[in-house]
This record gives sequence, structure tokens and C-alpha cells, in this order.
Amino acid sequence: MENLRRFETIHDYNDFNNNDTLHPLVSVVDLSKADPRTASNMYFGFYTIFLKDVKCDDLKYGRATYDYQEGTLVFIGPGQVVTVDSSGEVYQPKGYALIFHPDLIHGTAMGKHMQEYAFFGYQSNEALHLSKRERELILDSFSKINFELEHPIDKHSKRLIVSNIEILLNYCIRFYERQFVTREKVNLGILERLELLLNDYYHSEKPQVLGLPTVAWCAAELHLSAGYFGDLVKKELGKTAQDYIQSKVIEYAKELIFDQQKSVNQIAFELGFKYPQHFTRLFKQRVGKTPVEYRGGN
Repeated sequence: MENLRRFETIHDYNDFNNNDTLHPLVSVVDLSKADPRTASNMYFGFYTIFLKDVKCDDLKYGRATYDYQEGTLVFIGPGQVVTVDSSGEVYQPKGYALIFHPDLIHGTAMGKHMQEYAFFGYQSNEALHLSKRERELILDSFSKINFELEHPIDKHSKRLIVSNIEILLNYCIRFYERQFVTREKVNLGILERLELLLNDYYHSEKPQVLGLPTVAWCAAELHLSAGYFGDLVKKELGKTAQDYIQSKVIEYAKELIFDQQKSVNQIAFELGFKYPQHFTRLFKQRVGKTPVEYRGGN
């Protein structure tokens, strides 16, 4: 990849942004200290939370304001590459970043449940938009972490730093749940597009070519990350994305079963199942009858 900057360590990123490294595994980075720069691709070998200091106009869906724009949080997990697009112009970074290496949380309670913070797998366009009070709380959390970093390291340092990061991430879970509510109209629009997407899928030759529609495929077609898509479906419909897709597959299966000219094996193939027995097993799990029993009873 052209123009790729790799940041493997905390010191690498601090140095790039003209910040001192107070701890080898964690830092609160003041981006305003960085030199002006142009667009680039950046690889991060650690967890990164950007608080972008950007004031935008309120975003609207129809006549309703659905988002907050006083600040935006973007989450990046280790191993991800981020592209900053400045249209070729030089820009001055603003805001703050909390960065912490996976080694910081190894062996801690937080490290054992990092998978709960699924937003580290979201795309940048699925950022967390903060209200003014939420932004203040985030900045306060950054300040507490930075206080510990500026304090001489002692036996309490790691526990207090990790505890403050965990509290911050738990607040972010709450804020994302709020955002799913405030963006309800937008989310419903996504679910409508999902419905159309699956309808189009099953009125084409794609099932025979691509197989069953997957969560990853649906998310990509909707221009969402699989994590954000799954959380959105769970929040709005009370079921996992996989459950929703399977329920739609069974709906299409019920329609096909009424065609007496088609065998169960043919129907399974048309739906995208590689093996007919997998179709039979799923159908019975969902409906309580095998496809043959369902056909005979209708």
C-alpha cells in the first residue's frame, strides 16, 4: 500500500505527533501538537480512540435531527489501517487520541472481555457522535488517565489506568446504545434496504452461485462493518443478524415448498444450501417440521 505509515508502538505514534511518551503502553495524545500533514494511510498496532474536535452542522433525516455533532469518537483496533483523506491539502490535526497497547490489558479483567467492545471493529463512518455533556465526560476520562501517566509510576498505576479505560469504554457502550435510538429513522432505512437486498438476492441466480447470504456479505452490500450491522439488527429487532437472515431464508423456503414439482433437494439448491440435509435440519429447527412434513400438512 502506497504511503503507509506503520505505528507498532506507543512511542512511534507519540513521536509522530510531537508528544512525550510517559508510559510505554498507553498515552493520551494531544493532536494539536502535531505538525501539519497531508493525507496518508496509517497502520495501528494498538487500540486507538480518536476524539475529533470538529464542529459540523446538525445532520438531518427528512426534517428530524438524528445525530449530535459536538464531537466524534472513532475506534480503531490493533492491526487496522486507516486512510485520512484531505483531498491532497495540508491540514492541522486537532483533538485527542487515547492509545493503549494490548500488552497493557493482558491478564486483567478488562482484557478478558475486550470482545464486548465491538465498536473497535466498526468503520470510521460508523463513528460515535457525542452530545456536549458526553464529550465533556470523555475529556474528563482522558484527563484522569493522563493524570496517572504524569504521576510517578507505582504499584497502583496500572490498575488505575486500566480501570479508567474500562469505565470510558463502558460509557461508550451506553452512548452507542443512545445513538442507535437517536438514529432510529436512519436505522429503519437500513433495515428496509436489507429487506430489499434479500428479496433481490432470492430473485436472482446468486444463491446458486454464492450460496446462502452471510452477515458479512449483507453488511458489505449495505456499506457497513459486520460488527456495526450485527449490533444494529440486534438493537432494532431483538435478534442476531444471523437469526434474521435465516428467518428470511425459511420464509422463501416455505414459498418454494408449495411447488409440488420441486424436490426438497432442488429447493435446498435454489436457496443456496450446499447440502440438502443442512436445509432440512435448519427448517425443522425453525418450523418444527421437516420440509416434507410441512408440505404434507399444507
